Amino acid sequence: MRLEAREIAANRGGERLFSAVSFELTSGESLILKGKNGSGKSTLIRTIAGLLPLEEGEVTLTLESGAIAPRVAEACHYLGHRNAMKKELTVEENLQFWKSFFGNYHGGSGMEIDEAADALGLIGLLHLPFGYLSAGQQRRMAMAKLLTAWRPVWLLDEPTAALDSQSEEIFADLMKTHLDKGGMIIAATHQPLGLENAQQLVMTGFDYLGEAA
Repeated sequence: MRLEAREIAANRGGERLFSAVSFELTSGESLILKGKNGSGKSTLIRTIAGLLPLEEGEVTLTLESGAIAPRVAEACHYLGHRNAMKKELTVEENLQFWKSFFGNYHGGSGMEIDEAADALGLIGLLHLPFGYLSAGQQRRMAMAKLLTAWRPVWLLDEPTAALDSQSEEIFADLMKTHLDKGGMIIAATHQPLGLENAQQLVMTGFDYLGEAA
């Protein structure tokens, strides 16, 4: 499987935020986005997720069969700054919704709800309303969403925000397992994630010169 971005560009507030960005990932590889706040890291992730339009270029996903995926976003899990969980629903109800909503992308299968919660060390909290959890627990439960349905491409925007060191280690192991299964990860972060041999892309945002990002 290969994910490729070719000369992509995006705008924000009517101004070109980045231009001529290209990269390529294959199964088991990861890419870390670096750069100061406002440099376009989140925007780049959201364009790949299909949440924002590309102004130029294209992003393609080539499957193991050699076919081109019709919609890259359908192969992606997006974990942004917000956890995307309903506070009034229980943790189990939230995770069950996302498991049913996403389904499994072909070539893999997700965990059951209790397995995903156990992998994040929160098996005893499934019955609680999501809003009752601490900020760190809420973030870990949002991460469990990544495990309940198989999507080969993980798009992570500051994924370890609000996590303690133990939780960071747990998530690092989950990312390594995902890569070992042939998945891919693109992560915007200011902190080390423990991903070995990850590629790096430094975003410069409005500071770019000429046509290069």
